Amino acid sequence: MNKYWTQDLFGTCKPIIAMCHLMALPGDPGYDPACGMKQVVKAAREDLLALQDGGVDAVMFSNEFSLPYLTRVEAVTVAAMGRVIGELMDDIHVPFGVNVLWDPKASLDLAVAVDASFVREIFTGVYASDFGLWNTNVGETVRHQHRIGAQNVKLLFNIVPEAAKYLADRDIVSIARSTVFNNHPDALCVSGLTAGTQTSASTLRKVKDAVPDTVVFANTGVRLENLEEQLSIADGAVVGTTFKYDGRFENHIDRHRVKVFMDKVRDFRRNLE
Repeated sequence: MNKYWTQDLFGTCKPIIAMCHLMALPGDPGYDPACGMKQVVKAAREDLLALQDGGVDAVMFSNEFSLPYLTRVEAVTVAAMGRVIGELMDDIHVPFGVNVLWDPKASLDLAVAVDASFVREIFTGVYASDFGLWNTNVGETVRHQHRIGAQNVKLLFNIVPEAAKYLADRDIVSIARSTVFNNHPDALCVSGLTAGTQTSASTLRKVKDAVPDTVVFANTGVRLENLEEQLSIADGAVVGTTFKYDGRFENHIDRHRVKVFMDKVRDFRRNLE
């Protein structure tokens, strides 16, 4: 496996993938039919432009406000996300990916429809979660990937699902090693308990040491004060909450916070040269 595919795709080492969290969509409990999809598109465009103006390396679109999440999403969710991204296509100037929470086949379907370069999902394992018993079938999912012509879509395997616990009595090192051996992921993502919660540096180190030839991302809670620690271990990071006004999950993107963060990231990268 080419450890440096991230360099080719994102044009830098230690890439920062910024989350563009979509507002609640049709069918979601929080959806506002009075404002409709035009407001969802408008808010997504404002966040996207703020992220890009701040200098992020890539963007990932997710239906973050579709709470509570489904492990098999309804068709309207994928359709709505496709509309949003389609309307934003002329404004997207960095590599981008998608994450339909939490349905890997739906994520791949959306990726093919909008020409996304990568998806992040829970592809493997069985979990007890806030969303009920959470099962997966990675063999079926990967075959679906090939059947729909998504072979070139990079798969980012989240191996520490948020709000869930692995049912088998297995440590994170064993999970990382067997996931890589059995599934050949393009990257592993290591998370905290929920969005915005710091990824444990010790857990991140264990995973990276266990699979040194696989790309490993810090998936949650990377902030200005811990980015050097996290990026000294991880091969990059997925960043969402810290880019928002006051660092609050429910807020929109603060362009200034993005710029300050990315300036520090670039300083960190220069010190690696």
